[in-house]
Amino acid sequence: MRLASKASSPPRRRQSFTEFLGRREVMPFLLLVPVLIFFIIWNTIPTLWLLGLSFYRFSLTSGRPPIFAGFYNFDSILNDSAVWLGLSRTFLFVILAVGIETVLGLLLGLLFWGSQKLPGRRVALTLLFTPMVLTPVASGTFWRLIYDPTFGILGSIFRGLGLPSLNFLGDAHLAFGAVLLVDIWMWTPFMVLMTLAALASVPKAELEAAEIDQLSWWQRLRLVILYHGKFILMLGILLRTIDAFKTMDLIYDMTFGGPGSTTEVIAITLYRRAFEDFTMGWSSALAVILLLISIAFTATFIFVLHSRDRKQASLAEEGA
Repeated sequence: MRLASKASSPPRRRQSFTEFLGRREVMPFLLLVPVLIFFIIWNTIPTLWLLGLSFYRFSLTSGRPPIFAGFYNFDSILNDSAVWLGLSRTFLFVILAVGIETVLGLLLGLLFWGSQKLPGRRVALTLLFTPMVLTPVASGTFWRLIYDPTFGILGSIFRGLGLPSLNFLGDAHLAFGAVLLVDIWMWTPFMVLMTLAALASVPKAELEAAEIDQLSWWQRLRLVILYHGKFILMLGILLRTIDAFKTMDLIYDMTFGGPGSTTEVIAITLYRRAFEDFTMGWSSALAVILLLISIAFTATFIFVLHSRDRKQASLAEEGA
């Protein structure tokens, strides 16, 4: 009887490969596979190679194989005065650029947010966002021509006003400010965009309640707008900080790090040591240090962002 029942039961159909791929628990992994492959090939493997090469003394022009040197490259970098000058110049550039861009972006974002019915608002926003979509090399070339003391438009304006034309990019006292101004012009629209996104995340009910309670403009900004939009704003500041820290193409296209070394940020120092001197081991060690600094930036911003939540959680635990 048992044999008969087994013989009468229909054979179990094997699942096809197409049906296997269409299963709900399999599809997310299939969608992630191309991204993971791309990430491993173009990010993980080069980073591991960079980390390993930083412990070797290796130059492409020496004709010698890499020699393991331990922490020699890192010690050489930490005792190099040019690196410290480049880092200090880079931090000054980051603080001024990101700080000014954040303030201007917040002000312009509030201005456009409060003028929903203003005629020409969309055209103004389109024109405002134009510098952000240009490549740094194109922007650097564009402004280098504007700053040119002989046939630049600024020189023509100064001569028309009876003033002497200034060599903005050739003067050691003006070059850093001139480059900083271009970065502010180029990336302030990004902070305006992040400010508008942060303002869009604020609940309208709370804004109406603040208006009914007759809160001042500063109280609305601090207690309602910044409270709800702080994550998006901090994300924008973080992205701009990391991007400004590794700025190289814009400055190199405008001044090549000069005059002298007044605009030579640390990314230009890394470029010159890697692709002009070809000291790949030393350059890899510097790249690892800059990577660690960028990670420290990210960790600091995340810590500051969640500090208020941690305080509220601790107060709730104490109250309980």
